[in-house]
Amino acid sequence: MAKILIIDDERAIRNTLREILEYEDYEVEDVDNGVDGLQLIEKKDYDLVLCDIKMNRMDGMEVLTEGLSIKPDLPFIMISGHGTVETAIEASKKGAFDFISKPPDLNRLLITVRNALDRGSLVVEAKVLKRKVSKVRSILGNSQAIVKIKETIDRVAPTDARVLITGANGSGKELVARWLHEKSNRSSAPIIEVNCAAIPSELIESELFGHEKGSFTSAIKQRIGKFESANGGTLFLDEIGDMSQSAQAKVLRALQENKITRVGGEKEIDVDVRVVAATNKDLLKEIEAGNFRMDLYHRLSVILIHVPPLVERKDDISLLTQSFLDEICSEYGMPVKKISDAALEALKALPWTGNIRELRNMVERLIILSDKTITDNDVRAFANPSAPAVAGGDNSGAAQTDFEQFNNFQEYKDFAEREYIKFKLEKNNWNVSKTADDIDIQRSHLYSKIEKFGLKRGE
Repeated sequence: MAKILIIDDERAIRNTLREILEYEDYEVEDVDNGVDGLQLIEKKDYDLVLCDIKMNRMDGMEVLTEGLSIKPDLPFIMISGHGTVETAIEASKKGAFDFISKPPDLNRLLITVRNALDRGSLVVEAKVLKRKVSKVRSILGNSQAIVKIKETIDRVAPTDARVLITGANGSGKELVARWLHEKSNRSSAPIIEVNCAAIPSELIESELFGHEKGSFTSAIKQRIGKFESANGGTLFLDEIGDMSQSAQAKVLRALQENKITRVGGEKEIDVDVRVVAATNKDLLKEIEAGNFRMDLYHRLSVILIHVPPLVERKDDISLLTQSFLDEICSEYGMPVKKISDAALEALKALPWTGNIRELRNMVERLIILSDKTITDNDVRAFANPSAPAVAGGDNSGAAQTDFEQFNNFQEYKDFAEREYIKFKLEKNNWNVSKTADDIDIQRSHLYSKIEKFGLKRGE
C-alpha cells in the first residue's frame, strides 16, 4: 500500500484529499505546515507528497527544495489555489512531478497520483537493476599473489597510468581491469571493452576508431568507434596480442597524441581515454617473432600486472568455491548447498586448465547434480573427463559415461540431470514429494523436470 503525505494549511483541503485517497486504498498522513512535513519526510518513507504552495511558516517551493534534498527520488505534486503557468513551470524546474490547481478535479488528481507513484516505482527499480548490472565481483583470495594484485590496483587506479595485464585465459584479467576502472577517478564514465581476438583484422580499425559513411562498401552510415565511446573513461583492450599490425600502429598514435582519425575520414578527434590492455600471450616473444610492435608494448606496459593461474593459488579455491555456491544458488532461487571438506580437497587436486572460469562452471554443475551436501564423490563423478582422478579416489563415475555422445555442455547437463532425477525417483519408489524434498527443489519444479525429460515409472 502506497504511503502519501499531504502538506496543506487548509483543513478542508486536507480532509477532502484524505477521504479521496483513503477511498482508493492509499495510506495517508497530513500536516498543516512545511516544517512538520519535512520532519516526517526525514523520518518516514513516503511514496508521494502532495504539497500546497502558499502556506504559513514555510513556502511550498521551499518544502519542495528541502524535501528533494532529503529524498531525491520522492515524487512531489504541488497544489495551489492561485495557479499560473509561471508557477507550474517554476515547480517543474525545482523537481516537482506535476502541478494541480485548487479545487482539484477528482479524475485529474487520481490519474496524476497514479502516474507519480508509477514513476517513483520505476526510478527505484531502475536504480536496483543498475546496481545489479554494474556490480563488479570482488577479487577473492588471500594468496600472496592476489594480495599483491589488490595492493597494486589500489596504488595505480587513481592515476591515469596505462596498465598491461597478463595471464592465462579464465584467470581473471577482465576483473582486474574492471577494478582498475572502479577505483579510478574515471569510474563515473564508461569502461568500454574490445576483444581484439574476436574481431576480424579487416574490421578492428573501424571498431576502435569508427568510420565515415562510404569509407568502404558496407559503411552505409557514420559509426563512432570505441575510443570515442570511452572518452573520459577507460578502454579495455582484451587479447591485444591478437591485434593486427595496422591497428597497432594506429593505437600507438592514439596513445602518443590522444587523437584519432575515423576510417575514411581526415578530421582529427581529441580523445581522453585511459587504456588498460590484457593478453594471454608472451608479448616479448611476439615482438621477437615480428607479430607485435615493441614501441606499442612499451607504451602499454607502464604498469605490469600478472594474474597467476588457479593451480598456483590453490589455497584460494575454498574461498572461491563458497562464493560461487552463494552466487549461483541465489541466481537459481534455491538454498545454498553445503560442501564437505573432502570435496574441497578433491577440487584442489584437479588441474584447472580453465582457471577461475572452469571452477565456476564446475561449481554450477555440482549444484545442479549433487544432493544437499556436495561430497568428494560428487567432485570425482562430475569432474571434467580430461581431469585425472583424485589420488585415492575412484573416477569410475566419469569413466562410465561416453562423453563423445555430447555436442556441448548443455546436452551433458540435461543427460546428467535426467539420470540423477530418474535415480532419485526410483530410489524413493516414485514418491514425488519425498524426492523433491530429498533433492531440495519444489514439487512443481520436479513435475516440470519429469515432463521435460519424459520420465515414466518402470521405464
